[in-house]
Amino acid sequence: MASRTSNQRADRANVAATAAKLAALGRMTGPELAAQYETLFGAPPRSRNRQYLRKRLAYRIQELAEGGLSPRALDRIDQLIRLAPPPWRRPAAGSHGLAAQPRLAPATRDPRLPSPGTVLTRIHRGVEHRVTVLVDGFEYRDERYRSLSKIARKITGTPWNGFLFFFGRSGGTRKLSEGSGA
Repeated sequence: MASRTSNQRADRANVAATAAKLAALGRMTGPELAAQYETLFGAPPRSRNRQYLRKRLAYRIQELAEGGLSPRALDRIDQLIRLAPPPWRRPAAGSHGLAAQPRLAPATRDPRLPSPGTVLTRIHRGVEHRVTVLVDGFEYRDERYRSLSKIARKITGTPWNGFLFFFGRSGGTRKLSEGSGA
């Protein structure tokens, strides 16, 4: 009888300690949560999102206190993983001992844009502005830009959709000329 009572007290103390650890997670800062994560999981977290870290830490604290999943549940998870489609996102380079994945090829050029060498002309407030289309961007007043929107903002002083600024709503051109623009 005495051992049963002492076991119950130990269980209650264990539950109280677990509850205290879980409550402490709510008061921890991001760096404190990351340090706790590294302590409990043995690796730095892949995310610094506090809510995510709290959830993972809460699960791990309870797992250590109460025991993890049963071997049967772990076997079932392994079976289901083999049936699951591959993940959409690739793991971060160097995580879990995996090699870095090669980057995908950059997106192709916007098909709405004219060919490189074309000069776009737009008159704004009585001033003619000429932009040369390049293979990898645009040139305006001897400066290179990656987007027409940046040039439109420089011209007007306000944010603009660069395509609409230079081509209008119909997608037609204001004034185009092929060649070097000189």
